[in-house]
Amino acid sequence: MAGTTTVRDLRNRFPQVKKLVELEGEVVVTEHGTPRYRLTRFSPADPKKPAPPKDYLKRLRRHQRRPISAAAAKALHDVNRGAR
Repeated sequence: MAGTTTVRDLRNRFPQVKKLVELEGEVVVTEHGTPRYRLTRFSPADPKKPAPPKDYLKRLRRHQRRPISAAAAKALHDVNRGAR
């Protein structure tokens, strides 16, 4: 059987409610005498394998398939530099 508590107890006496959750495993919170919420202990999901590391160079090459030539790089530099 799950323990019960009120919203007021939850607000004013949280350490006792926390202990009740730890002992009972589940606590029903009532509001004006009507059951409204259920508090349960948190259980994390099954641990999964970590994600593989990101291959940033592969991602960069996907957007810029082939490098620009030296002449194109110089022309771009000259355009960006302007009359300086």
